Amino acid sequence: MYRSRPKGRMDDDMLAFLSSIPHDQSILYYDIVGSEAHSVMLHERGIISLEELKKILVSLEEAKKSPGLVDTEGAEDIHEALEAFVIKQAGMGAGGKMHTARSRNDQVVLDMRMKVRDDINGLCASIIALIDSLIKQASKNRDAVMPLYTHMQQGQLGTFSHVLLAYADALFRDLERLYQCFGRINQSPLGACAIGGTSIDIDRKRTAVLLGFDGLVRNSVDATTSRDTFVEYVASLSILSTTLARMAEDMIIWSTAEFGFVELDDRYSSTSSAMPQKKNPDPLELVRAKSAIMAGRLVSMLGITKALPSGYSRDLQDLKPQLLEASSAAISTVQVVEDVIDTLQVRKKRMLEVSKTSYAVSLDIAELLVAKGLPFRNAHKIVGALVAKAAAKEASLSAITIKDAAAVLKKVKPEKKLGAVELARIVKGMTPAKSIALRKSVGSPNPKEQDEMIKMARLKLAGYKAGVGKRTKFVQGSLTNLAKTVDKYIHS
Repeated sequence: MYRSRPKGRMDDDMLAFLSSIPHDQSILYYDIVGSEAHSVMLHERGIISLEELKKILVSLEEAKKSPGLVDTEGAEDIHEALEAFVIKQAGMGAGGKMHTARSRNDQVVLDMRMKVRDDINGLCASIIALIDSLIKQASKNRDAVMPLYTHMQQGQLGTFSHVLLAYADALFRDLERLYQCFGRINQSPLGACAIGGTSIDIDRKRTAVLLGFDGLVRNSVDATTSRDTFVEYVASLSILSTTLARMAEDMIIWSTAEFGFVELDDRYSSTSSAMPQKKNPDPLELVRAKSAIMAGRLVSMLGITKALPSGYSRDLQDLKPQLLEASSAAISTVQVVEDVIDTLQVRKKRMLEVSKTSYAVSLDIAELLVAKGLPFRNAHKIVGALVAKAAAKEASLSAITIKDAAAVLKKVKPEKKLGAVELARIVKGMTPAKSIALRKSVGSPNPKEQDEMIKMARLKLAGYKAGVGKRTKFVQGSLTNLAKTVDKYIHS
């Protein structure tokens, strides 16, 4: 349909190579409502008549209700297919005017911005639900003492609540990135036309309002050329996917028989075709894989957009599958992780059992010695030597005797005098509960700190929930008003 200068049909292999139809179905709705807003504006500016507008809008509404009627065979993209459908239904006299003062260059980026803003709102709502699940689990597991790991070795004792809230804090940053990205996405490029605007007296602000945008991408070159907001969006998704992958990795490890800290619900586990005992964390393994795929899509988008000249180039078409598939994968991944966390079975007894025999209380013991006046480096060496003795016995630190303590003190010779009996008493008295209770620093696993962090997280979550709800309602309200406007003109 667009072939005015080139003669004849495009070669079939070339058409298949150029076509974006396989990736366009998810933006057909946005192409329809964008065309409705543009047509309404053209009529209101006196560029097309009421009768022409009616024919166009009736055809677009038919396409909206029955998308399968839009024949994509032979079309380069969904924009061409939809326009051809409208011309077929409304006639060239009316349908042929729908594209007045518009180009595919501003049209495609309009559709993508509307699609992405809806995905952002949906994704933000899903992240909010995931954070809510984490906070609920944290509230129920404040007393679940467990080892915390550095270098995959037991470092200090903490609580499962503390770990879950750490995930929540990371997800809040992911949520903030996406929340802020929405403002840069929700700017209308429509009316920029091919690259340099139009001589026809259109009203860009009117279409922006009809479609629920916050404002305009004012410069017509920027509107049709730039894709940095889409790259930023996928970059945010890539960072989000690394947060989810870390969570998945922890849950995979902690659900093994060797750890046994958690168990996945049967609904979110797979099994083996040969080994009947298996309960595999396949969904979480795919969460890890999605993170690598997401990073790959981001790198592809950066590679496509780098060093492009000003103005639309067909290279930009290949951003579409990267963007759409990254967005879809992120939405489904967040939902899977939320379901896993919401139904997670936490084995507190197993966590405590491991904590009781763990050397992860070593720093707590060293800090008690510091409180008695020993230099930290002396305390460090004393406790390290005690751990070595306990490890040689294949026992916990509670197995340390007065004789062991005396031997260590004789070897280390601390600056401040310390008796073997007192040292042995301090070591034996260090229980998991005492380890947690002794923490005083802000953000530690201490129960009071956990309560405060849970309280702060709930308040923060409520703010984001209200903001996302308001944005979603505004966009939906704008499109509802557009639908009413369309209906009014059709029946006028």
